[in-house]
Amino acid sequence: MKDMPKIALGAWSWGAGAVGGDQVFGNHLFEKDLQPVFDKAMECGLNLWDTAAVYGEGSSERILGNFIKNVRREDVMISTKFTPQIAAGTPTAMQDMLNGSKERLHTDVIDIYWIHNPMDVEKWTPDLIPLAKSGQIKSIGVSNHNLSEIKRANEILAAEELKISAVQNHFSLLHRSSERAGILDYCKENGITFYAYMVLEQGALTGKYNKEHPFPAGTDRGDSYNPHLGEIENLVAELQKTGKKYSASPAQIATAWAIAKGALPIIGVTNAKQVEEAAAAAQIVLTAEELNRLENLGDEAGVHTLREWEKEM
Repeated sequence: MKDMPKIALGAWSWGAGAVGGDQVFGNHLFEKDLQPVFDKAMECGLNLWDTAAVYGEGSSERILGNFIKNVRREDVMISTKFTPQIAAGTPTAMQDMLNGSKERLHTDVIDIYWIHNPMDVEKWTPDLIPLAKSGQIKSIGVSNHNLSEIKRANEILAAEELKISAVQNHFSLLHRSSERAGILDYCKENGITFYAYMVLEQGALTGKYNKEHPFPAGTDRGDSYNPHLGEIENLVAELQKTGKKYSASPAQIATAWAIAKGALPIIGVTNAKQVEEAAAAAQIVLTAEELNRLENLGDEAGVHTLREWEKEM
């Protein structure tokens, strides 16, 4: 894919509905709030957008699509997902979900199409083949797959002269199971782009939240992180300290760490300032010593950030 940016922008927290911005993040953000975010991203050259049919029951895709229809299609790269857990029990379930995504996103072609969660690798992977061969999707990704599932999916695709181009897993200073399982190495060896989601642990590594200022109560991220804000204090303090050296925020340092590991981080954006920060984070090059210190503090925190839809890699 030409001129891939170092960072993708995530639209998970856009819109509302099941598994959407209101439920997961405590946000209520729609076109009026988000148009400046999209415009700033395009201005900064961050044109790779990650969404999914399941986010806010399609509202994330719909909002993004309303922005995309007003720019040249070749100026944006769209990454969206097939989620087996919400698929209809019909033989055309994947094609049907893709059709819905294409309609909401105002496009005939999806740049990267993912199987979101590996409910059944043998069952779902073959369904990607006609989508790729008909040109409806340009490249294939798998998300939340472990190493054996990634390899098996690649075998199934290879039989039809196709391959996985991208893997997307939860990867952060608090959650490095994809690295320890050898997935990052496998991706490097096979020319696969490794996308890291939840690099900032939904805001827990931004320095914005602490025991005195917790996440909004009654949200998924509040339930997940509020009990652990004390345990991650040392890591956040180190992110802040390192940030001072680079005139950067903790979020930018956590992002720069992921890039240094060979990952392409997906950064969720809800305002224009976050977009500018993400663009600047891609320019920061941390030293080996800084990377090491951050990883040690991440490990020492001992916070288990695996979420209900995930598994250990």
